[in-house]
Amino acid sequence: MPDQTRAPRKLRLWEALALSVGLMGPTLAMGLNGAGVAATAGKAVPLVFVLGLIGVALVGYGFWRLTQHFNHAGSVYALAGATIGPRAGFFGGFALLGTYLFFLTCTLAATGVFAHAFLQALGIPAATPWLVVALLAAVVVGLLNSRDTRITARTLLIVEGVGIVAMAVLAFVVIGRVAGGSAPRGQTLDLSVFTAQGTTLSAVMTATVFAFVSWAGFEACASLGEETDNPRRNIPRALVGSVLLTGVLYVFVMFAQTIGFGTDEAGVAEFAGSEAALATLSEQYVGAWFALVIAFTAVASAFASALSSSAAAARLVYALARDGFGPARLARTNPRTGAPTAALAFVCTVAAILVAIVAGFGISAFDAYYWFATIGVLCILVAYAVAGAGVIAFTLSGRASIPKYEIVLPIAGIAYLGFVIFTQSTGQPAPFSYFPWIAGAWCLAGAVVLLAAPGLAQRIGERLTAELAAQEPQDARSAL
Repeated sequence: MPDQTRAPRKLRLWEALALSVGLMGPTLAMGLNGAGVAATAGKAVPLVFVLGLIGVALVGYGFWRLTQHFNHAGSVYALAGATIGPRAGFFGGFALLGTYLFFLTCTLAATGVFAHAFLQALGIPAATPWLVVALLAAVVVGLLNSRDTRITARTLLIVEGVGIVAMAVLAFVVIGRVAGGSAPRGQTLDLSVFTAQGTTLSAVMTATVFAFVSWAGFEACASLGEETDNPRRNIPRALVGSVLLTGVLYVFVMFAQTIGFGTDEAGVAEFAGSEAALATLSEQYVGAWFALVIAFTAVASAFASALSSSAAAARLVYALARDGFGPARLARTNPRTGAPTAALAFVCTVAAILVAIVAGFGISAFDAYYWFATIGVLCILVAYAVAGAGVIAFTLSGRASIPKYEIVLPIAGIAYLGFVIFTQSTGQPAPFSYFPWIAGAWCLAGAVVLLAAPGLAQRIGERLTAELAAQEPQDARSAL
């Protein structure tokens, strides 16, 4: 019989929010995703991120509504299971598990990428293979996450907080110098970046895919539903806070980057071709010393994302094992900290094996990061769609006082997810053309498990019914 002792509800609102922000890795997103948008939509990068924020808000609505009524370590697994049924819950949860595992793998690789870049910026030859750095990061991540969950949350807050402050300082300096007429190439404060001027609406909408992935993982705090104080109030607030905080930050920093490089043809081309946009702007607008600060925050942000990914993945594995999928020992928790240590060791080991495999084939850390990140994003789009279907079914069921006209929001969210999946799955060059098949195979494996083990859905349903019985819907206004 597995140890089913649950951690006491001890996390505060800001600590739950930290997990979502950590998994999104805003420092990484701000440093890496703008170039892809500029290559597609030209100078309209800030507009693209505004539209991306609207898209993620439509998707996030479902999580906001459902976590007002249900909170569980399984996130989508339980939210869909409680609203559509155990089969849908398992399918969505399995897709989400793939996301977290692939995100953990890619962020371990990213830690190797940015650690080498930071050492080179310091003038220190990086002789250690990136695989060694990634494996060391996996060990440290496992050790930190096996302790009190508050330690993980506070580590994430400190690391991403430093990165966010550094990005904000750079953005203010860039905007100030451009507005004051002291930009390096005479760049001007061009507010037309918030319009589609110079590009097409089709290009702008296509580019929102790059922006949308910057928010992937915003729902991670939902996996802390069993460890957070007053979860019906704090988890929805953490979800809204993580989306709004990063949304404002992304738009502001992307505006600064766009005008910092310049909105003329040469500036847009430089932005689109930059692999380290923030470091480049730091040198141009502040100095080489600040570029080192940015390089260090990139290492720390990659590690923080790995820390957050492993925490979310472990809790999902724990929830699945607790309900009968997987070895019973994966449902054991540390009696002192309440952390799902067995599940944590499992996910860290799987990620370590994956990075070792790609490194063994001579794949660079940079490619490993993008490859696994892409597969993870494709899996999470499926999980988001299942959650959206869950809130539609829940609203129509009349089990909660959600106005029925609100189903327009999750329907729009699912339509947007379909657009993103289509864009990510068609017209891509190799090896990116293979990734939709890999993500599809992972999700299909979840469906095969259900077919091969028909009793699993019944066991899951019985467990979810028992676990969520005390969370049966009440008027959500009391939780706000």
